[in-house]
Amino acid sequence: MEALVCRKLGDPTTPPDSSETTALSVSTSHPIPTLNSPTSIRIRIKSTSINYLNYLQILGKYQEKVAVPFVPGSDYSGVVESVGPDVTKFRVGDRVCSVAAVGSFAQFIVAEEKDLYGVPAGCDLVAAAALPIAYGTSYIALIHRANLKSGQVLLVLGAAGGVGLSAVQIGMICGATVIAVARGNEKVQLLKAMGVDHVVDLSKENVIESTKAFLKTRKLKGVDVLYDPVGGKLTKESVKLLNWAAHILVIGFASGEVPVIPANIALVKNWTIHGLYFGSYGVNDPGVIKDSVKQLLSWLARGLITVNISRSYKLQEANLAFLDIRDRKVIGKVMITFDDPKTITSSKL
Repeated sequence: MEALVCRKLGDPTTPPDSSETTALSVSTSHPIPTLNSPTSIRIRIKSTSINYLNYLQILGKYQEKVAVPFVPGSDYSGVVESVGPDVTKFRVGDRVCSVAAVGSFAQFIVAEEKDLYGVPAGCDLVAAAALPIAYGTSYIALIHRANLKSGQVLLVLGAAGGVGLSAVQIGMICGATVIAVARGNEKVQLLKAMGVDHVVDLSKENVIESTKAFLKTRKLKGVDVLYDPVGGKLTKESVKLLNWAAHILVIGFASGEVPVIPANIALVKNWTIHGLYFGSYGVNDPGVIKDSVKQLLSWLARGLITVNISRSYKLQEANLAFLDIRDRKVIGKVMITFDDPKTITSSKL
């Protein structure tokens, strides 16, 4: 089968196999994974997300290290191709999605039955592949951790990125007043078209001045929940907008700078600061992930959320997707999508 292999840690924006020293290589004869338990299932992958975590993982800068060589990849969707003898919930041909620690940048992957989610009829498989990590992160952060309520004010930084757009949509479903922060006309226009209450264009405006002016028109005091996948200077400015007893959701540091949130002000204002690392829930509280993905798939099927696919690439073009992520050109999600299946010889349990 075809698979994208990280043979050494390095720059994922360099074209695969362009030299002997490149980090990535496209294998056309990678072993097809075999079923490894009676309840395992092999999935023919239709699409897989490229996330910022994948970019950091290949660079060797992610918090969880993986020994090379490995096939990168995390959330994905596809069609059940083979099942173990004790599988009861899925059959060959069923449409599914899931999350893996590694391995989804390939034509096939094997997962345990308990880790798969059925994709409802009418849901696009590419959209389903984009759902678990980005939307799951925002669902857990906003609903499980911050307990976002109708009428509260939600400020989303990096609002046009993968997790940012998901936070905006979930905030709107919750009935919050949503303020979205982005940079550039294309991103701003998309957010406005979605019906966001207020958009701050950082290429033209200051987040504090623009947000305060909007809050004044609505007779609102401040921000109740700050959703922050950016960090850096923008975080330092945004915390000045927070209400008493506000929630700060630390999602990531796309700016490259880890901000310092003053503990003395957090004490006086009774702020709650939440660190949110989606991956650790799989080990410590997997039920939360299961509940979130099931709810998100239901929302997707009902049209309550939509996944904006910025662009889809072939496996051989993965470096271009990583370039988009590095250069912050992605609006929503960027994906690897496999063509309709050709005849591939499979292995059995």
